[in-house]
Amino acid sequence: MQKYFCGQLLIMSKKLLVSVLVYLYSIMFSFGQNEYTHQDSIFNSAKNLPDITIVGRNSKTDIQQLPEIVGTTIYAGKKNALIVMNNVQGNVANNTMRQVLSKVAGIHIWESDPSGIQIGIAARGLSPNRSWEFNIRQNGYDIAADPFGYPEAYYNPQLQSVQRIEIVRGQGSLQYGPQFGGMVNYILKNGSDIKKPFEFETQQTIGSNQMFNSYNAVGGKFKKIHYYAFIDHRNGDGWRPNSNYFTNTGYSTITYNINRKLAVTAEIMMSHIRSQQPGGLTDSLFNVNPKQSLRSRNWFDIKWTTPAVIINYNISDKTRWNTKIFGTIGDRNSIGFMSTINVNDSINASTLQYNNRTLLADQYRNYGMESKILTNYKIGKLEQTIATGIRIYSGTTRRQSNGKGSTDSDYNMNVIGEYPNDIKFHSQNFAWFTENIFRINKKLLIIPGIRFEWLKGSASGRNGYSNGNPIVLQNVIRERSFVLAGIGVEYHVNASTEFYGNISQAYRPIQFANLQAPPTTDIIDENLRDANGYNIDLGYRGKIKDLLQFDVTGYYLKYNNRIGAITPSGTSYRLITNVGNSSSKGFEGFMELNVLRFISPAAKSEIKFFTAYSFTDARYNEDYKDENIKGKQIENAPRHIVRSGVTFNYKCLTVTQQFSYVDACYSDAGNTKLPNANGQTGVIPSYHIFDLSAGFKINTAFTIKSGINNLLNEKYFTRRSSGYPGPGILPGDGRTFFISLGAKL
Repeated sequence: MQKYFCGQLLIMSKKLLVSVLVYLYSIMFSFGQNEYTHQDSIFNSAKNLPDITIVGRNSKTDIQQLPEIVGTTIYAGKKNALIVMNNVQGNVANNTMRQVLSKVAGIHIWESDPSGIQIGIAARGLSPNRSWEFNIRQNGYDIAADPFGYPEAYYNPQLQSVQRIEIVRGQGSLQYGPQFGGMVNYILKNGSDIKKPFEFETQQTIGSNQMFNSYNAVGGKFKKIHYYAFIDHRNGDGWRPNSNYFTNTGYSTITYNINRKLAVTAEIMMSHIRSQQPGGLTDSLFNVNPKQSLRSRNWFDIKWTTPAVIINYNISDKTRWNTKIFGTIGDRNSIGFMSTINVNDSINASTLQYNNRTLLADQYRNYGMESKILTNYKIGKLEQTIATGIRIYSGTTRRQSNGKGSTDSDYNMNVIGEYPNDIKFHSQNFAWFTENIFRINKKLLIIPGIRFEWLKGSASGRNGYSNGNPIVLQNVIRERSFVLAGIGVEYHVNASTEFYGNISQAYRPIQFANLQAPPTTDIIDENLRDANGYNIDLGYRGKIKDLLQFDVTGYYLKYNNRIGAITPSGTSYRLITNVGNSSSKGFEGFMELNVLRFISPAAKSEIKFFTAYSFTDARYNEDYKDENIKGKQIENAPRHIVRSGVTFNYKCLTVTQQFSYVDACYSDAGNTKLPNANGQTGVIPSYHIFDLSAGFKINTAFTIKSGINNLLNEKYFTRRSSGYPGPGILPGDGRTFFISLGAKL
């Protein structure tokens, strides 16, 4: 009965998406009878931040704590951060995340894609691979390839279009679903803070290596409608040879406020990205010249479309409802010569041509709906808050791989014959959650929560050929349901500082890659289970006037039933199974001190010092099935990460100097110290980077920003890759600069 019920809900959700889109667009341009008064995205409560859509307009602070409630979402008791993009100093045009997230302690960033196309972030010893341990969202809905079977974020919004970034760790799994790292939500500009019918915004940026970025947007508010649309183009040659790229992104959103209570938003994002991949390097090649490239025929192409309809309904002064109906339509293509980097990609003497390249093509077609309701009620004289909601999701991924491509050097996906591997993956999900703020008194809050999850994943298709006969994929279907629980607490020491803590269960579903084992070499364990575990946070945070802002946290992350491959004794096959557990524990601390205000409260200028530091001890436990991995440090998990800096503000001028230090870490679970010949394993050395940026507000309409990244031209790398976009060492950029002119008219 449960299986039938969930399946019918998934079918209905697809039909609902189409019908609602048609209906809503038909009413978008008709007008209701009631006068509209703008309702912000924050529920009006004493502990809610009012007017969050204009946070930062009269402040120069780029990081804040999220309020207890935002819309229909509860953030009380959770470790969180709010990044106000308008106040971020740094190279936003190139999505330079070490500058954007410099004050969020513990964020580990892969800097192997300096064009800013592929953002890879992680925390607490988890993998930064395309941010797949975070639940990545845009305006509150999923934008990853498939959050259940393939949660890689191939598309990330252009940060100039982003108003704020919400980051939640730990207990976020109860409201957002599968993740251990937390949730990252990019909230885009929507025109709600524009007070006139038409406003034009433009930012034109040039930089090193022929980088050019043009961001142009229009927005406004007219009677019951507010709207925003932008077109962004970026291109450049890249710091290394064979690394040119372009991105083209368009977005439009329109909100019709039907009456004082009901608002409907329709939006769509379309993105096309193409980049040449310069390939990896061996350690010896990197030491001689990190800028060199031995690959000129590798390409990566992404097309991404994310339509959505968002309905906000203020049922009463105490109750609000939000529903998001969304889709992800994505295509990921790559072509290249993917042998290890110590194998030359040279002209074949017998054919007088290059060797054929390898083609990979993915298609993602996902649809979903999330609906949440939040209401305030009273127990005695104290107001309580409960939020509850459901999620319905259906995703299909078609993966064609190992195709025989052309011998050319340009980008093309012309396949010779057919793709040997042609597999379809399906994922289905139904979830329900509820979370409640119990206010015991004016200072103490207890926030329990629970989430029910139903998941189904399947794979079918062809996994290559053997002696001319197709290898039919193992008939693998995984269906399961389970419950997650958690509880948080928040104690307000005074009006501006608080202790917080939580413990919350989390999980990571079986990935598509674990359902496509070739039956000739691999066997999938019949009892293969989702990875599961929990996060614990305990911290103290707050703000003391305009002098000091801080957040210090101790954490523990347990990651059980990690999935991997072992070769059972006496056999010749690999068993895809749950190979054991791991754990991470550590400290995350952030502090920002306004020195001049501390010395002279009436000072008109500011000098702010900040430091964000994290310590991580992430290890595979002693119960791990592979004897060579027991007790070893988890790969890509630096023990120490420090980001600090100083910002000087005087009238219309802002200057920021940032420093980043990332400790050494291993690139493989076996903790290999000496690098191998192809550069794929070995230690990733520690590195430190200085960045300098400045901004000047010419007048109310015009601004100018500039900066130098990697001021001291540090030679470093953050990743050793075994496949795309390598394989081998992927160097970070040397010294680069940018200058940007912006205007709002």
